Amino acid sequence: MIKTWSLSRYSLESRLHFLQCPKEVAADRPVAWVSAKGVGGAPAVNDKLVVSALKTGDLLVRIPPDRHDELTARPGVEQAEMGSRRRMGPSWIAVAGHVIETEANLAYWLEIAMEHNRSSVSD
Repeated sequence: MIKTWSLSRYSLESRLHFLQCPKEVAADRPVAWVSAKGVGGAPAVNDKLVVSALKTGDLLVRIPPDRHDELTARPGVEQAEMGSRRRMGPSWIAVAGHVIETEANLAYWLEIAMEHNRSSVSD
């Protein structure tokens, strides 16, 4: 179950895309939805979290660590933090809500996360 607050700051179009995109790009891989305190709504593909919609409207995105510097150099993107300024690993970044206001921008970040998910899973 997705907590309403975790997606409430997204436009209706973006909410629908957020909910449908992981399943579309996961192909035949199972998608599970996780909802936990501090995580918000989060799709997990192959038992790995992909992204997480936060109640602030920001999006946590799991990325390839080797793209960390490239992606955090973009406006509105920074190293993800958990709790009181504890840095998450280099595979997690926070994308500001204003950056993902359009469906195209949200799709861009979802695809980066799904591409990383596909490449980090051996069949």
